[in-house]
Order: sequence, then structure tokens, then C-alpha cells
Amino acid sequence: MSRRSLLENWTPEQADRMNRAIFVAQHRLHELEMFSDDALSELLDRHPRRDLGVNTMGHDPARRSEWREGSPGALTGEQLLEASRRGRVWLNVRRVLDHHPEYAQLVRDLYADLEAAVPGLVTYNHSANLLISSPGAQVYYHLDCPANMLWHLRGRKRVWAYPLETGIVSDATVEGVLAGEKSEELDFQPEWDELAITTELEPGEMITWPQHTPHRVVNTDGLNVSLSTEHMDRAAARRNNVYLANRHFRSLLPGSWNNTQLAGWRAALKEFSLRLARRVPVIAPQPPQGYRYPVSFEVDLAADDCIRLLDEPAPVAVG
Repeated sequence: MSRRSLLENWTPEQADRMNRAIFVAQHRLHELEMFSDDALSELLDRHPRRDLGVNTMGHDPARRSEWREGSPGALTGEQLLEASRRGRVWLNVRRVLDHHPEYAQLVRDLYADLEAAVPGLVTYNHSANLLISSPGAQVYYHLDCPANMLWHLRGRKRVWAYPLETGIVSDATVEGVLAGEKSEELDFQPEWDELAITTELEPGEMITWPQHTPHRVVNTDGLNVSLSTEHMDRAAARRNNVYLANRHFRSLLPGSWNNTQLAGWRAALKEFSLRLARRVPVIAPQPPQGYRYPVSFEVDLAADDCIRLLDEPAPVAVG
């Protein structure tokens, strides 16, 4: 018996827009028992703590310096879920495909359904993170380097996506993020919201956008659970390589090296030259270093917002 598709009511005309526009469509993942409280608690208990991101943040979207990295301490999965429900906590269950075979199979099925629904789509380098976060929590304005899709499962959130044609993000910024010179979290100006496409995301909806589109997210109601998937395809790989080639060869060769066109022999030559340069140590670009925030708090069910800063004493029970 054939498996029922995880996508809901996708049409060929709708799917054709997926890689070209800020795009919302329906799915069935939120119907699955594997995203219930019991399943999420058990997943958190099994997941390696080294691959569990624990964060908190401020309320002002322009103050990304208030994003903090934390520790789950010795809390169980059920306790971490409770902290997410009533605190100000963002859990990023990273590398789901590496640690949980049943979720890895789900993502494989999901991409099989996507490729069947979207003519010509061939994807690789799949990855997935499960996001569990508190009411009111936010993710600051940022961009992603791979192609990114947010599959919403529980709660409600508001998503602001800033179309690339607004010119808010410069080519130099994209280059810097790809090279690991800049953080994916970028400086933000509130007046840019006038240029954004805003979406109220409900369970059973997915949102995606053209690669490198900057966006930010605020949870508006309830415990939020989403599956964030990333992938590459031929066009996405070329786009990243063209930006990286411009940046790298600008430092080595004369000329402006600013053209970001993806079609034609020039783009193909840039991509080939960058791949070749990576094999020659004397001219190879430096690998991205990335940035890790210092751990500055621990999740604590007795603390305000379930956040205890590490320079503060643990709360003492009274009575």
C-alpha cells in the first residue's frame, strides 16, 4: 500500500513558485504522534546534550546582542518542555537526522514528496533541526546559507521575510556570512518591517523563501514546535559558490568581481575556479570559522522565565 503524502493540497502551479517567491503551503506533519508532548520529552531525553542548543533572548528585535547561550543542566526532557512552555526558552534540537532514525526517515519521506511535487527539484545535503520554544520567544533578523524551509507544527508564530529585491542585504554581507566572517544574525532596523512580507504561521503550514532571504520570527501564541529543514540543489550550490568566488578572487586578482549572475559560462567558470582553488593550499580560501556564544545561563524551573544567569545564585525553596 502506498504511503500518504506528507504534503497537503499542493498543485503544480503552486509548487512552481516554491524557489522563486516567499511561499506558504500546507503539510500534514503536525498530525503525527512523534510531535506530541510525550514524544518530544522522550526525544529530549535521548538527544545528545552536545547537540542541544539552549537559548534565551530579549524583547527588542533590534538588540540581537541579548541572544544568550545556555545549558539545560540536569533537567529531564519533560522538565525542558515545561520550561519552554512557561519560560523564555528556545531549544534547538540539532542534527536530528544523525541521532534519531525515525525522524530521519520522516525527513527522507518529506523530501521524496517535495521532489515528486516540484518539477525538476533534485535536492541533497539534507539536514533538520527541531525547534521547541516559548510563547513570545523570538529569533532575530538573520539569513541562512542553504535553502531553508520551516515546517510549523504547534503554536502560532509571526514571520517577517524581507524580499531580496528590497536591497536591504548587500552582496558583501552575503559573502561575509558564507565565508564565516559575519554571523548569520545581522543588524536590524525596525523601519525595514515596512518592506517585509508578514505571515501568521499556523500548525500545518510551511514557509520558505528564495535562498539568502533575511527573515525574523516571533512566537505569538502557545508552546511553539517547528521542524527546520535545509538542503542544497544545483542552483543553491552555484549561488553560494559564485558569491564566495567573487569574494576570494577579488583579493587575488584585478577586477571588480561583483557579478552575481548564475547563468552562463562566467558563473560556471567562477564555480570551477573556486573548486580548484580549494585544492591548492597556497591560494585556498580559509574555511569558515563560525561563532559560538559563551554559555551564560542555566534553565531553572524555579527562576523567572526559567532562566538563571550563571553569575546569580540558585533560587532557594521556602517552606
